[in-house]
Amino acid sequence: MRSRHLYPEAAQILRVEETWLRRHIKQLPHSKKGRVVTFSDEDLDRIDALHHHEPTSGPLAAVPAPVEGAATHPMSHLRPLPRRGTSLARA
Repeated sequence: MRSRHLYPEAAQILRVEETWLRRHIKQLPHSKKGRVVTFSDEDLDRIDALHHHEPTSGPLAAVPAPVEGAATHPMSHLRPLPRRGTSLARA
């Protein structure tokens, strides 16, 4: 049988405050039946993965930092539209 964890137990497993879980519940995977919110082991693994960060520079970086001027962003040629009330011809 799959285990289900309530807020206090889930917070203890994730090593966060219970209030943090409650504040961020809309962005976190969970199950809700009526007013009872539960977290499966898979939900807790996904929450942990969502907040996992890898270093982007230094000896432990998985991918080397981008070199300045090496490649431009594919959308770098785009510019914002002019303000409302001004015509595109004047911009």
